[in-house]
Amino acid sequence: MPELPEVETVCRGLAAVLDGRVIAELELRRPDLRFPLPLGLKQLVEGRRVSAVKRRAKYILIHLDDGGVLIAHLGMSGRMTIGPAEGLVPILHDHVIFRTDAGMAVRFNDARRFGFLDYATAPALGAHKLLRDLGPEPLGNEFNGPMLAASLAGKLAPVKAALLDQKIVAGLGNIYVSESLFQAGLSPRRLAGTVTGGEAEQLAHAIKDVLGRAIAAGGSSLRDYVQTSGELGYFQHQWAVYGKEGEPCPGCNCEEGIQRIVQSNRSTFYCAKRQR
Repeated sequence: MPELPEVETVCRGLAAVLDGRVIAELELRRPDLRFPLPLGLKQLVEGRRVSAVKRRAKYILIHLDDGGVLIAHLGMSGRMTIGPAEGLVPILHDHVIFRTDAGMAVRFNDARRFGFLDYATAPALGAHKLLRDLGPEPLGNEFNGPMLAASLAGKLAPVKAALLDQKIVAGLGNIYVSESLFQAGLSPRRLAGTVTGGEAEQLAHAIKDVLGRAIAAGGSSLRDYVQTSGELGYFQHQWAVYGKEGEPCPGCNCEEGIQRIVQSNRSTFYCAKRQR
């Protein structure tokens, strides 16, 4: 599933063609994705000007000039790609197509249909069931060691599991948590509540750095994810540990190399010597 860097990359691509443009046509090619599409969505969106494209956690938020907000989630296989509207021929699994007054089109293609679209108003956005319980944005200026330590305080779960909890930090997923813990030198087995002080500061810094580098590389492409241009992301070529079981540890002389364990039914990759 696309994580924060992939969604941020898509948002930036969408903003380049949607900001300030009118959605001249919203073509809904089926009545549902993971959930039924909101009633009257076409009428709510067509003719409205996009005022901003933002991200919250792993959600894409398309703000409209009348205060409406489209909430999009890519799910497992969803992708949003951009191209000229003229001559566009929908392909298999193109379920939603946005056409702008500038002659551009955004296709929402989702083979597995685990993605979705929802609609809210800006004043009610913070109370939306998908957004109301989300934790802080790890790329926000307020996210730092003390904030992270406070969020982890008293948590008896392993720190890996805690960081995947969207109520503690918004937008993190399996890949970037593994990479951040490696960079911070913290074992994924550590109890979350024991990460305090300098270690929490180091982890917060690692999270920001890993996410920033991933966004600069266009995210990570494992299976279905592509950027809005259709290009793959390239951060998978910079992974230090994820998916590298048995390979030598970067900058480490351990004999075992990178190890893999399963936590909460998810694969975790780490170095038992470097990460404590």
